[in-house]
Amino acid sequence: MTAQGVLWILLAFLVWSKPGTASLPLVMDSVIQVLAELEQKAPVTEVSLTASARLLSAQDSGTSNPLHHFLLETPSHKTADLDAHPLSPELQGLMKMVAQHEIRGGQEHGVVLAPDGSTVAVKPLLAGLEAGLQGHRVVNLPLDSPATPWDAEATPPGRRDASPEGTSSSDTEATLPNDKAKSPTAVDRLLAVTLAADLGLTFLQPPQTQSHPGLGTEGCWDQLSDPQIFTLLDPKASMLTVAFLNGALDGALLGDYLSRIPEPRPPLSHLLSQYYGAGVAGNPGFRSNFRRQNGAALTSASTLAQQVWGTLVLLQRLKPAHTQLRNVSQEQLAQVATYAAKEFTEAFLGCPAIHPRCRWGAAPYRGRPKPLQLPLGFLYVHHTYVPALPCTTFTGCSANMLSMQRFHQDTRGWDDIGYSFVVGSDGYVYEGRGWHWVGAHTLGHNSRGFGVAFVGNYTATLPTEAALRMVREVLPSCASRAGLLRPDYKLLGHRQLVATDCPGDALFGLLRTWPHFTETEN
Repeated sequence: MTAQGVLWILLAFLVWSKPGTASLPLVMDSVIQVLAELEQKAPVTEVSLTASARLLSAQDSGTSNPLHHFLLETPSHKTADLDAHPLSPELQGLMKMVAQHEIRGGQEHGVVLAPDGSTVAVKPLLAGLEAGLQGHRVVNLPLDSPATPWDAEATPPGRRDASPEGTSSSDTEATLPNDKAKSPTAVDRLLAVTLAADLGLTFLQPPQTQSHPGLGTEGCWDQLSDPQIFTLLDPKASMLTVAFLNGALDGALLGDYLSRIPEPRPPLSHLLSQYYGAGVAGNPGFRSNFRRQNGAALTSASTLAQQVWGTLVLLQRLKPAHTQLRNVSQEQLAQVATYAAKEFTEAFLGCPAIHPRCRWGAAPYRGRPKPLQLPLGFLYVHHTYVPALPCTTFTGCSANMLSMQRFHQDTRGWDDIGYSFVVGSDGYVYEGRGWHWVGAHTLGHNSRGFGVAFVGNYTATLPTEAALRMVREVLPSCASRAGLLRPDYKLLGHRQLVATDCPGDALFGLLRTWPHFTETEN
């Protein structure tokens, strides 16, 4: 069956099925299970109807999303036949739970836990898949009233040439909007339905207070073995949570991939299994662990600003016009688009993905933590030595974090795991004591700097380049931007301040070539 056929059948369950009587864990594997069952049970021939626009806007009330309707639905949807094969009550209930993304009472709904430990909003993910299946095309904006958008060009202007391998060309055509720029006349449907609309509408509102560097708010699952409830760490979070941005970015990346590969395209269940597993088409760099790096190759601040501006213009012209956009000038829209794109590229794509303590199952802090006086001026680099091997999966890295915390608390008698942050070889940073609390990593210097450890023994070998870049560039630049680390910070190895071989001969030799390295603390 075709991928679009699968999405169309999913729509049927969301609109007409009753909620399931039993609940499956809210994990990505459950969503993949739904797709796989549909692909096996429903021998659908070519379906011209683009399904996920209606899938994503489907609610029991029958209301729809004007943007998705304009950009994703085909003119022939009224004549399309619905060929729906029943799912089990459990799978029907699951799809009802993840169909809509919303925040209620401090809890985020419509999200699932992925195998890499990240939380992903399903709605923008499916929107990107549908846009990719239709082709990565420019859609001309209506002048005064909605029009059918199917006279589309082949490639959006100014779009970066991103590929799953991570190669890209310079963004030479797109420029940041300004007061003299002309109002956009077209949008890229893929970026519009995944990122641009929500970025623009959110940044039209007053800014949200961030409790940590990076755009959006993280949260905690009630349990990792059978996740059902996801509670946000900031109850005042905007809709641009980390989970939403993860889903939107995954949708954009996978949609871009689908738009580029020839027919026949792989089953969606197979594609998602690869992306949230070892990597698409055998490429370990093209998987969810590295979504931020790949997202930076897919688009730039200037390209995204144009798309946000164009999408806001489209929302302003569609009927009914979005309430937030009434009486907003083109100059104001351009300013919002520029700021939103800049924040997203710098504060999300440009920052590390950090798993919070609750994600790896941290035990409570013992005693009363002492706050740091920010910003700090030093970054102290360690290796864990034990565990000696790099961790390459969320399961392995989480087990390492728990093992180190138990050792630090039970054997050494410390209040908590000593490090501020720990860097795995799985693409993620793991929160230890974090940005705000004094650690126990560099005796006599814990209040002056953050202690960051690479998982592994680096006496004779080096961490992966991705892990090295995280500590050399991404983590400190993001912390400096957020006012947590001084821009002129100094970097030292553990051995420079304490009698130890840490962080290992090989790693320390490399540290001495890094820009912020200093031979002495003073």
